[in-house]
Amino acid sequence: VLNTLKMRYLYINIKNKISMKKLIFRKFASDVLTFFLVSILIMGLIVWTLQAVNYFDFVSEDGHGLKVYFAYTFLNFPKIIHRLLPFVFFISLFYTIVKYENNDELNIFWINGISKFRFVNIMIIFSVILMCFQIWLGSYLSPVSQLKARNLIKNSNVDFFTSLIREGKFINAVKGLTIFAEKKDVDNFSNIFIDDSSKGYSRMIYAKSGKILSDNKDKKFVLFNGKVINIDKTRINTFEFDQIDFNLQSFGSNSIIKPKIQEINSFQLLRCIFNKDINTPKECGQGDMIDETKQELLKRFFKPIYILLITILSCYLFTSGKYNPKFNKVKRYLFLIIFFIILISETSLRYATSSNISLVIYFLTPILLF
Repeated sequence: VLNTLKMRYLYINIKNKISMKKLIFRKFASDVLTFFLVSILIMGLIVWTLQAVNYFDFVSEDGHGLKVYFAYTFLNFPKIIHRLLPFVFFISLFYTIVKYENNDELNIFWINGISKFRFVNIMIIFSVILMCFQIWLGSYLSPVSQLKARNLIKNSNVDFFTSLIREGKFINAVKGLTIFAEKKDVDNFSNIFIDDSSKGYSRMIYAKSGKILSDNKDKKFVLFNGKVINIDKTRINTFEFDQIDFNLQSFGSNSIIKPKIQEINSFQLLRCIFNKDINTPKECGQGDMIDETKQELLKRFFKPIYILLITILSCYLFTSGKYNPKFNKVKRYLFLIIFFIILISETSLRYATSSNISLVIYFLTPILLF
């Protein structure tokens, strides 16, 4: 009976210690994640707001509607999160470890039999999960959302055409079309000049007055009392009119509609690198475009490995407690070192594909540092 009671006591004691260790790790992970999520959301919204101000040219100059504008800026949010994630994770982890050390909370780990080596291993496992999320975000979600944003611009009509036309100014917000109006009164215009070269030949229209009419299906410029001059390669013909409808629905904007490298899915980019036959996608381009493709693939699939390096360097804070007179110095130097490594990971990417040697150095640097 005594032996049974001892075994039960040992079992309960071990079970309680395991539960306590899980609870401690769960609390630490919760603090890191909470700080990380709040920080990345706030910083992401700040960067998103700044970019949204720059994107307002889609409305003020290119004539797209507010619906397209807000949808476009929202779909670019995953790209912002992808770029900010390593730096925000570093701040979150570094801040939480320093806070735990200053509050003597790290001693709870060591008192309950958790070794520093085990703690570092668990943090590395945690960072591997975050690294996989970063790879998924950069290789799938961000390109898909950016491509959808680009297709919005490509498929949208010029919704704010009326607001683009200003008194006494030549407006060329849409391809192949230039409009000049001497005077403007809401939707009514006077002394209008239009130069249309969108159909392969030049057509110039002058009208004494006109107005823009639009509904859900159609948008047109109704012109009164004017003349049309059609200039082809071999002939010129003119005719006068009392009223003519100039269709605006078919005109696209000057916005870039061709997908950029960062908007192409990863499978197509891999085909660009490994397929050298005549079926290579036209998006791959030549020369510098191939180098950009390689850089984009490195950014999506390899650069997240720096998250592991950030984690293990941040754990160096365990080697010097707050009662050590060198703790503050170690803390400052370690912060600068990690910040410098993050900076290197961003800047070295553009030179990684310049030669085979630089590519090998780029691959080996984070692995050797780790």
